[in-house]
Amino acid sequence: MERLSTEKARRDYQLVCAARDRGDQRAYADLMQLYRTPLYMMLLKMTNSPTEADDLTIETFGKAFCSLHLYSPTHAFSTWLFSIASNNCIDHIRRRHMHTVPLSDISSRSEDDSYEYPLPADVPTPEEEVMTAQRARLLRELVAQLKPRYRKIVEMRYFDELSYEEIAEKLSLPMGTVKVQLMRARNLLASIMREQESQF
Repeated sequence: MERLSTEKARRDYQLVCAARDRGDQRAYADLMQLYRTPLYMMLLKMTNSPTEADDLTIETFGKAFCSLHLYSPTHAFSTWLFSIASNNCIDHIRRRHMHTVPLSDISSRSEDDSYEYPLPADVPTPEEEVMTAQRARLLRELVAQLKPRYRKIVEMRYFDELSYEEIAEKLSLPMGTVKVQLMRARNLLASIMREQESQF
């Protein structure tokens, strides 16, 4: 077991306790500051996409901060955080390629063999539909609490799935402004999520 055997691990655990037990905003910010860049670099290597790596970095912190009550000091916080990031990224990549089936996987057997082609199911189970609908509802409730300019840009990016270029064009804004406003909106969402952590 790692069990906080290093000074860094003990420092992180103190920050986690401050964030989880007292809602210390500085502790949340410190954790993000410490791990934002290394998380982003790992996710960039996994996705080979700066945009996806950036989005997944924010998602990782959102999931981790909403699940701090599940964290156990049997492992260092960094190990736990990177595990969340890795699993989330793998799920993301799997969803992105779920409709891709190598030709070598498709058998040339005749219909008489009653062979079932290994095509991935693109129909979610009832449980998945309920969970997806619940997450979407909660996310929209959170986004609705943002100021209008931030709410609009988040809706365009994550609900309408527009690219940075499309958002910049539709809003007549420079690309840099779009990215900065999205980053601020994400940080605001993270703050709102921490305040309403008990609902997740």
